[in-house]
Amino acid sequence: IFSTLPNALKHYTTYPHLLLPAFISRFFHLHLTTAATGDGADADSDNRPFKSKLKPDSVILQTLKTLKSSAAASKTLTLSDVGLSSTCREVSDLPIDEVQSEIESLAYRIASSILSGEGFSFSVPSRSAANQLYVSELDRIVLKDKSSVRNFGNVSTVRKATITLRILQLVHQLCTSNIHVTKRDLFYTDVKLFQDQTQSDGVLDDISCIVGCTRSSLNVVAAEKGVVVGRLMFSDNGDMIDCTKMGMGGKAIPPNIDRVGDMQSDALYILLVEKDAAFMRLSEDRFYNRFPCIIVTAKGQPDVATRLFLRKMKMELNLPVLALVDSDPYGLKILSVYGCGSKNMSYDSGNLTTPDIKWLGIRPSDLDKYKIPEQCRLPMTEQDIKTGKDLLEEDFVKKNPAWVEELNLMVKTKHKAEIQALSSFGFQYLSEVYLPLKLQEQDWI
Repeated sequence: IFSTLPNALKHYTTYPHLLLPAFISRFFHLHLTTAATGDGADADSDNRPFKSKLKPDSVILQTLKTLKSSAAASKTLTLSDVGLSSTCREVSDLPIDEVQSEIESLAYRIASSILSGEGFSFSVPSRSAANQLYVSELDRIVLKDKSSVRNFGNVSTVRKATITLRILQLVHQLCTSNIHVTKRDLFYTDVKLFQDQTQSDGVLDDISCIVGCTRSSLNVVAAEKGVVVGRLMFSDNGDMIDCTKMGMGGKAIPPNIDRVGDMQSDALYILLVEKDAAFMRLSEDRFYNRFPCIIVTAKGQPDVATRLFLRKMKMELNLPVLALVDSDPYGLKILSVYGCGSKNMSYDSGNLTTPDIKWLGIRPSDLDKYKIPEQCRLPMTEQDIKTGKDLLEEDFVKKNPAWVEELNLMVKTKHKAEIQALSSFGFQYLSEVYLPLKLQEQDWI
């Protein structure tokens, strides 16, 4: 009814007395059609664009089984495989006693330096853009071996040196107590010194580089953000979790990934979703039962725990990963963080990145291909266009000609669209038509 009302209003402007009878007639026609067909939500669902192209689910499932087989056969390369281990810096997971021992050794060297009358300083690996390298063979960003000196006796670095020493002390307390805290907890231990959480967070990353361990090895975690649902079972600190029984909200991804183990799944792939709204739609529709999969989202910008969890699933279950993001430059940036790593945490890209993520949608070419209505497309802002052009200069984009083609189309048309634009064809169009057809046609890059 409401889809026809705007056109009806235009048509009956000249003859307003005919509008109400026409509207009532349309209402009873739709009501009787719905009652006869039993299709409560969408009487015209069979006329949804491209629904007639869908093949039986058994055909699509066979395609997914082939995709899973090819993913299981692929091998993940490391820095040593490409001969860069001596010129690049990479951290690893360390046991708590090794982290504690490393901090104590560092404290001993500082005390010795002070007692000898030389003051103290830290040699901190540089995390600037100039000290980062994209390795095409690994398809990820890594940190090179350049360092800078953070001297307590220098007026320009004295404050940061003090913050570094304070956080080292706090991390050592966590190690000796064997407890975890959030980054927010850490900030509130000394608000006057840190002033802003971005400062304590940044120094925490520096300490990971200094010690040579992942941030989770320091027993400092971020607050829970990501969620997972679907064909997955895993143990969380000894408790077995079945992600098919978590409701439409899913299971929160644990911030301490080291307590996650014993992953089991009969899924054929992992579906990585950018937005919480799309996640809820797929979860409520039980999409993971129709096409066996694990659905995960970080509700926007990916956090460390979700990135670690996604990689763990990929590596332990040998499953391909398909990504569903918005058709805008930021959707592609989010996808690149999962796949190639973030520049801010390039020192830990080996643990945080998930290799070979395939871009399923929504891609700029889909807007015309799936006839997304003009009123559901948004004009790109000047900042959007600049971000898109900047992405075209990135090595990880240049490596993939199909990504370049899609980005060029986006910048040229100056149109963007969110996943929810598909709801213009019906609220379940995403799960009932768009994604099944994408999987059927193997339409990913």
